[in-house]
Amino acid sequence: MTKSNYKIQNIVATTSLEKPVPLTKLARTNPNTEYNPETFPGLVLRIKEPKSAVLVFSSGNLVCTGTKSVSQVRQVIQAVIKQLKKINVNVTTKPKITVQNIVASGSINLKLNLNFLALEMQNTEYEPEQFPGLVYKLIEPNATFLLFSNGKLVCTGTKNKQQLEYSMTQLLKNVKVALKNYKK
Repeated sequence: MTKSNYKIQNIVATTSLEKPVPLTKLARTNPNTEYNPETFPGLVLRIKEPKSAVLVFSSGNLVCTGTKSVSQVRQVIQAVIKQLKKINVNVTTKPKITVQNIVASGSINLKLNLNFLALEMQNTEYEPEQFPGLVYKLIEPNATFLLFSNGKLVCTGTKNKQQLEYSMTQLLKNVKVALKNYKK
């Protein structure tokens, strides 16, 4: 069996600017924002390059989504800090970025019998009438996979590249063991 290949599609990261942010002022001065405090306490700030969206809270906490690498997350946070400087919010600390989730898609280059994998592997859910993919939860490291019969997959829940690599390796190993049983 070949090695799995994957591509990071989205990174969700958080940080704190350790400064309060006047959201109404930010919304008024920036056209790339959505702010409806009656429905949600955060402001959505859209960044064009790298394309992403940042939830900005009045506490100074940020949630960044849509980037494909940690260096892109840093670029986005710097763009937010630049926007805040325009409304006289000067961030003096270097924000500590915490990756909360990585979403990757890929393939294990095999046709998969999902009915069989659902029976052979632990921590799976498969209801083809509801959804065409098998949900497989890996406990260590914590990762959730969607597996499709054509061998395509989505992985979510890892927090760094090493965990993602290791999860992919574990998935491959577990699928191989299940397939050995299938061929018996």
